[in-house]
Amino acid sequence: MNESLTVVPRDQILRRVRGEYLEMPGLRLTRAQAQRLWGLDPQICAEILDALTADGFLCRRDDGMYARLTDGSVPFTALRMAKADGVRHSAASPRAWNWPRGQ
Repeated sequence: MNESLTVVPRDQILRRVRGEYLEMPGLRLTRAQAQRLWGLDPQICAEILDALTADGFLCRRDDGMYARLTDGSVPFTALRMAKADGVRHSAASPRAWNWPRGQ
């Protein structure tokens, strides 16, 4: 059987692995499982998982599983309401709706 090898840049592999962990919250893989899932050789797989661990994206648990360090929604800054003009309008007032008016 003739197999051809494709060289994939390291940063592309990092993006793919990071993307998989982001798309599947709760994903936990051993090194061997990750190697099979992404079709990586043992050395490259170890380097990728170690790099993502060093970056603080993944953590290696006591059972050998690699999981996201923050396994939940991606944190974001809460939005605050801002006053537009300091003038209060009643909900029934067309000015409060802020819709474009006809010409």
